[in-house]
Amino acid sequence: MVKHIILWALKHELPDSEKETIKAGIKEGLEGLAGKIPGLIDIKVQIDGRLASSNADVMLDCTLESEAALKGYAVHPAHLEVANTKVRPFTAVRTCLDYEIR
Repeated sequence: MVKHIILWALKHELPDSEKETIKAGIKEGLEGLAGKIPGLIDIKVQIDGRLASSNADVMLDCTLESEAALKGYAVHPAHLEVANTKVRPFTAVRTCLDYEIR
């Protein structure tokens, strides 16, 4: 199995009044991929409880069957739709850690 962890920082120029709605949209969109992408075992998005010591606003934590499943997830049309409409327009920084679970 493979873990796919992403941290995003929202664009600084976004109004604070919109950030909670944007984060909720990212969470709903990504978690909505459950059951739609082959090899995607689990997907969770963390948007609440952020401490002041954090430098990211949103975390994606998902588990996939294999590295091949991760590659398929990356190009799956449902994932690309969420990424292109809910995530990329609002994020400035993306950090990724992919690793095998042993």
